[in-house]
Amino acid sequence: MDVFHVVDQNGNKISNTDVIDRIQQSLDSSSFKYRSLKRSVGVEASANYTTIELIGTDRPGLLSEIFAVLTNQQCNIVASEMWTHNMRIASVVLVTDISTGLPIYDTNRLEKIKQLLGYVLKGSTDISFNSTHVERRLHQIMYANHDYERGGEETCALRGHVEVTVENCNDKGYITVNAKCNDRPKLLFDTVCTLTDMHYMIFHATVIAEGPEAYMEFYVRHIDGVRIISEGERQRIVHSLEDAIRRRSPEGIRLELCCEDRVGLLAEVTRIFRENGLSVTQAEVTTRESKAFNTFYVVDASGEQVRPETIEEVRNVIGQTILHVKDELVECSSSQARFSLGNLFKSRSEKFLYNLGLIRSS
Repeated sequence: MDVFHVVDQNGNKISNTDVIDRIQQSLDSSSFKYRSLKRSVGVEASANYTTIELIGTDRPGLLSEIFAVLTNQQCNIVASEMWTHNMRIASVVLVTDISTGLPIYDTNRLEKIKQLLGYVLKGSTDISFNSTHVERRLHQIMYANHDYERGGEETCALRGHVEVTVENCNDKGYITVNAKCNDRPKLLFDTVCTLTDMHYMIFHATVIAEGPEAYMEFYVRHIDGVRIISEGERQRIVHSLEDAIRRRSPEGIRLELCCEDRVGLLAEVTRIFRENGLSVTQAEVTTRESKAFNTFYVVDASGEQVRPETIEEVRNVIGQTILHVKDELVECSSSQARFSLGNLFKSRSEKFLYNLGLIRSS
């Protein structure tokens, strides 16, 4: 049995019965389907759009070039999500044909799109076309390309302090994984998905979300039954979880664009970003009916905070009424102490202790 205490994105109790019904239907065991996660260079169109996956080395202006290629190839970008981490970029883009509004089925045309995107990404990429859960797939793409092995540590002020410890718990027959970091939406999702993709089964887990910080403790075993891990594997788990948490942590200033959708909108907006020296570290693009709702996190070309005057210049070009500044850089935690959640749980009020229960019987 797994027990979750949840609130909506505003921190309030969920009272909408439609939302509750959708959650229940989504979690119905009969609705789960196993999907093979094959990596291939090719094309696959769903019933509504064509899904493009991109992975490559990040650089200023890259997202602008990607959107320009898609626009020039008569692709309408329906939705997209992009993450950057340790000089890597991963993106999933959903497109349709501009003229028909349908998925792109022409294999020659798709091959040309793939080739042009490969040129933009300097050939250091694996481009595949699948239809899976976007955020889960972004984690898998980054992990498969070993982003946890690339580059140095992100600065604390930009990505936030993350502390992960992994220990062999011989007396109980588990490996214990503890994590402490700034709390944020989808933190548990990111952590659990990473452990699963590393082939670890979670038997017990406890999460505390109190104030700005989150504390997580997992009792896990590898799927092959291994209960004691080597120092090298311990370090791999630590680095992989640290990076899984940091990938989605915002870096830079958040800009929100809300306006009527039109062909070439993203190519034009990201071109203006590039021409003003802005580099996009994260992006989320959605379209609802005729409206575009886009979120960008930006830094300057050297990775530093953007000057307010630059942001205002960009807003003047794009439009003060449709491009808004939402927040600034994320503050980091100054805590550096090693911790044990087992002791922490005993000192906290029970109302902050959320038992996730037994996921697999031991």
